[in-house]
Amino acid sequence: MRHDFAPLEGITDATFRRVHHKYFPGVDRYYMPFISPTIHRNLSSREARELPLADSVDFTAIPQLLGKNVEDMLWAIQVCKDRGYQVVNINMGCPSGTVVSKGKGSGMLADLDVLDRFLDQLYASAVLPVSIKTRIGMFNPDEFPDILEIYNQYPLAELIIHPRVRKAFYDGDCNLDAFQLAVDSCKFPLCYNGNLNTLKDVEAISRRFPSVTTVMIGRGLVANPGMLTPGGTTRQNLEAFLTELTDAYCVAFGSKRNAIFRMKENWHYLVSMFEGSEKYWKQLRKTTDYDTFQHIANEMVHNLPIRSDCEPTW
Repeated sequence: MRHDFAPLEGITDATFRRVHHKYFPGVDRYYMPFISPTIHRNLSSREARELPLADSVDFTAIPQLLGKNVEDMLWAIQVCKDRGYQVVNINMGCPSGTVVSKGKGSGMLADLDVLDRFLDQLYASAVLPVSIKTRIGMFNPDEFPDILEIYNQYPLAELIIHPRVRKAFYDGDCNLDAFQLAVDSCKFPLCYNGNLNTLKDVEAISRRFPSVTTVMIGRGLVANPGMLTPGGTTRQNLEAFLTELTDAYCVAFGSKRNAIFRMKENWHYLVSMFEGSEKYWKQLRKTTDYDTFQHIANEMVHNLPIRSDCEPTW
C-alpha cells in the first residue's frame, strides 16, 4: 500500500513537510497545498518557497494546481516541469465557498460540458502527466457516473477520489458505493481519500478495495504524525518534531506570535492524541503569548496519557 499525505492549506506547507519527513518517515508522497496560477504568469515569493526545486528535498512532493483557465494551468505545469517535478495534480475537490463561487475546485463539477472542454485542452498540451483530485459531485452522488464518463476519456495519471459531494464538505460518512463504481469502471490508477483517521481505517479500505493500492491521508496524519512510522508517535519524536517545527516557523515568519498562530492549526488536530486534553486546548487556543503557549503544549506532550488509537475529536 502506498501512503500519500493530503494537502491541507495552512498546515502542510514546505516547512511542515520537511520537518515531518525528518521525524516521521513512512509517507510515500506529500501533496502540496494548491497554487492558483493567474494571467500574470509569475510565482509570488510565497509560491516560489512553497514550490522548491524538486531535487532540493529528499522526499517526493507533488504540486497541486487550482484553476479553470487552461492557459494559466498549462503555464503552471510548465513551471513545475522546469523546477524538476514529474507529475502535477489538479484540484477538483476543494469545497470552499470562495473557490466554488469562481468555478474552481469542486465548482468545476457543476457544468460537465465546461469540464470536458477544460480537460480536452489540458491533456492535449500538458507537458507533464496530470492527476486529478475530485469529489463525486456538487449536490448528489447520482452525478458521479457522468463525471467518471468524462474522466475516462482522458489519460489521467491517477484519480484521487474523496467520495463526498461538495455540499457535504467534510461531514458525514464517505460514499463507498460511489468509490466502488470508480473501481469497477476507471481505466487509470485510483487513490482513496476521506475519513482515514487511524490505521484501522486504512486497513478497512484496503480490505474492501483490495485492487486499490494507494490511499491519501490528511487530518489523521496531522493528528497522529507518526501513524505510518515504525514505532508510531512517541513523546520523544513528537517533542522533537514540535520543537523544530515551531523554531522553523519563528524564523520563517520573523515572529514568535505568528509562529504560534500557525502551530495552533496543528494542535487543533494533535489534541486528539491525548486523554484529558480539553482544558489544555481551551487555554492553548486563547493565549497569544509564546512562552505560555509553549508551556501548555509541553504539559500535554510530557504529562497527558497518549491514546492508543487516535480517534478524531475535531
